[in-house]
Amino acid sequence: MLLRQLEYLVALARARHFARAAQACYVSQPALSEGIRKLEEELGIPLVRRGRRFDGFTPEGERVVVWAQRILADRDAMQDEIQALQAGLSGRLRIGTVPTAATAVALLTQPFCAANPLATVQVFADLQSVDIVNRLRTYELDAAVTYHSTVVEQDFKFVPLYRERYVLLIQRSDRDAGPTEISWEEAAQYPLCLLHPGMQGRQVLEAAFEAVGASVTPRVETDSIASLFAQVRSGQWASIVPHAWLHVFGVPPGMRAVPLVRPVRTERIGLVLPAREPGSVIGQALLDTVDQAGIAATLERLPD
Repeated sequence: MLLRQLEYLVALARARHFARAAQACYVSQPALSEGIRKLEEELGIPLVRRGRRFDGFTPEGERVVVWAQRILADRDAMQDEIQALQAGLSGRLRIGTVPTAATAVALLTQPFCAANPLATVQVFADLQSVDIVNRLRTYELDAAVTYHSTVVEQDFKFVPLYRERYVLLIQRSDRDAGPTEISWEEAAQYPLCLLHPGMQGRQVLEAAFEAVGASVTPRVETDSIASLFAQVRSGQWASIVPHAWLHVFGVPPGMRAVPLVRPVRTERIGLVLPAREPGSVIGQALLDTVDQAGIAATLERLPD
């Protein structure tokens, strides 16, 4: 069994198309197909359902794909560790995040890069929680920042970073200083722009409104926190945003960020890594920067 054959199989699992998988591996389609056929012969089982096009994997093939992903991830981790022992940590850290927690990733990458000047970082900042779980399982991500509630039942390592809390973002009135805090029931009466319903950040807000017996029907929905700020800036809408995003934008001129209370709702946000031993050297290097980053203290110092 050759590692190259496993690479072909994993590429096919990602692309779900023979030609695109071959392109990703920089080989011809016949070469990729022949490599997978030889792997099937060696294992003595069919891995791929073949028709006029790619029709998926057999049940045995699905399991072999999982093993192939794990083997290749271990190979990469071994190479990274050897490189780190010889010349310092290099390579690329692949980190994903749900949009609401992107500010935390920004606070992590700076100390990580300072401590590992030969390493680079690739941030995937628009992932949904289910995408993060899937990419961690297939080793397409080294780490992620997401809600504890979405990974609590998964076999991952979870390191708490901070607690997400929420503010109502509204236009500042010249005639009235406005409220210093606001309840969820009162917030439901505003013309709201919120995140898309399929996003975990929106589902957290829906649960908060439901807990107080309120319901909302936003006039505008988006998949971007930055877009929420822009919509409020237009003067037509209010929005509910994570307090941590004030670290990025502050409170823009002409707006107010009013803490949401009664009840004060918080969600645990943390760093998530595959729970494997030995862990990847680049993942451990990221863990080593968590205390130095001081994310919770930084975000708690933000004014409302």
